[in-house]
Amino acid sequence: MRKAQLILALDLETFERARQLIDEVADAVDIFKVGSQMFTAYGPFITRYLQSKAKKVFLDLKFHDIPNTVASAVKSAVGLSVSPNRDPDFTPLFMLTVHTAGGREMLEASVHAAEAQAKALGVPRPLLVGVTVLTSAPKDAGTRQLVLERARLAQESGLDGVVASVEEAALIRRELGKDFLIVTPGIRPLEASSDDQKRVATPKAAMDQGSDFLVVGRPILHAASPREAALKILGEMKR
Repeated sequence: MRKAQLILALDLETFERARQLIDEVADAVDIFKVGSQMFTAYGPFITRYLQSKAKKVFLDLKFHDIPNTVASAVKSAVGLSVSPNRDPDFTPLFMLTVHTAGGREMLEASVHAAEAQAKALGVPRPLLVGVTVLTSAPKDAGTRQLVLERARLAQESGLDGVVASVEEAALIRRELGKDFLIVTPGIRPLEASSDDQKRVATPKAAMDQGSDFLVVGRPILHAASPREAALKILGEMKR
């Protein structure tokens, strides 16, 4: 079983609720996912708030456009690693997503843009991971092969890893090696509802299959005590 890290998906409607949650789970969670909902509402403010708290940010915007546009977006994202106030505790952007459906040229452009901008700014390059197939998509006979093809393309294009469900994680790990990162969303404790996710898994199952990062949202966000829910999941991961 691989040692994996927990990512809390900060999929909330208001900053005030996000702030309360961040404070409540601060001693348990180090990595937070900022997706389209929060970033559309608050922009870089939400990422910089987390970074000023010395938290790692997984920027999950799934960039997918023509190569030049995605390269420019990635360049802007790398710029989020620079503290506007020169805060010594400010944490550089940890990881971001692009969509593998954009093709090789787009993926390679994103890697080159990230490397060049990180060097120009004197900051670490964030990890780049490619989204393969959304976990809300129903499973069919071709899903595993499509995910593997997109994961292989991501690796060949220079990305650090991919986002994939637990059902494809073992295949990716076997075919693409031990150093290629796998981020697995749709993680649910045994007693939790799968909600709108079609391909879900428990923390243990994901780790058994080779996942490096486990993304959890609603089982923590909607819990009576988010901190206790996070600690329970971390306990499952340690066991």
